[in-house]
Amino acid sequence: MGEQPVKVTMADVARAADVSRTTVSFVLNDRQGAAIPEETRQKVRDAARRIGYRPNASARALASRRTGIIGMVTEIVTGPFAAETVVGAQYAAHEAGSTLFIVASTGDADHDHRAFATMLEHRVEGIIYATGSHRAVRLPAEADEVPTVLVHCFEPDGVTRRARALPTILPDEEQAGRLATTVLLESGRTRVGLIELDPAIPASVGRRAGYETALESAGLPVDPVLIEIGGATADGGYRAASTLLDLDAPPTALFCANDRMAMGAYDAIKERGLRVGEDVVVVGIDNQELIATGLRPDLSTVALPFAEMGQAAIATIGALSQGKEVEAVQVLPCPLVRRHSA
Repeated sequence: MGEQPVKVTMADVARAADVSRTTVSFVLNDRQGAAIPEETRQKVRDAARRIGYRPNASARALASRRTGIIGMVTEIVTGPFAAETVVGAQYAAHEAGSTLFIVASTGDADHDHRAFATMLEHRVEGIIYATGSHRAVRLPAEADEVPTVLVHCFEPDGVTRRARALPTILPDEEQAGRLATTVLLESGRTRVGLIELDPAIPASVGRRAGYETALESAGLPVDPVLIEIGGATADGGYRAASTLLDLDAPPTALFCANDRMAMGAYDAIKERGLRVGEDVVVVGIDNQELIATGLRPDLSTVALPFAEMGQAAIATIGALSQGKEVEAVQVLPCPLVRRHSA
């Protein structure tokens, strides 16, 4: 076996620079308030570089109370949606010189408690709590101990025990619904059906509001006959589209509030001898790649800004760590992915 490399210490740097070890410690740890001339500081830095001194990351973290680790507690790694949130956060953390530490969650309160406790044991500088679906959550008390940001979820008003609500980053659901409906209207259609999610969930509320706003802006009435609940599944989308297409005056455009329901709507359209993108134009939401690009014709859809929300969460953690004020709620726009169904 070869010889182990000799570790260069602060004492070695002190001898090389002909200063005290305390001076070296103050300079290399960037200790504020120490009355050390700049000439001496530069001499210490030059000596450290010349003899190959490398700081001890653990010791530096203890001294500065910084670890460079940002935690993420999320169900995304165990579910099929919103993986881009992790990708965006990883990229932004890398750019900021930090490391993203991920702990999987099921959304169960006890599991979340243990996940947060694990994060605190690793002395993370902040925690991102991210969900695959837009919904209300309740976080454990440990969320108050470090800067914590919510992504794609929120704590209900009046329920939280916190003196100050946690910063929240959400997709603009209403803008997404408005954009999807506007695309359909721009194709020249005036009978636009809506296949919506469970009306009680936040995403459904926002997307329907956007649908209604777009119709009203075009001078068209909101006709309840043209609205059906699909319940988020392909089967539900098929049943809802079948009901709408069998009306005496069926819609010639369908806004499906997610891509899975659009997949079912395609089947209903084709069963009736109609052509998607010609007889009936269709727009979905989510941009689920396997669905949107696998359908024929491929599906025009509105994407949720998962990567952007992950990046914004890292930036928010950084601002909070520096004691800066941040927006209570950041709402990010959803982009259109134009293909051939509309």
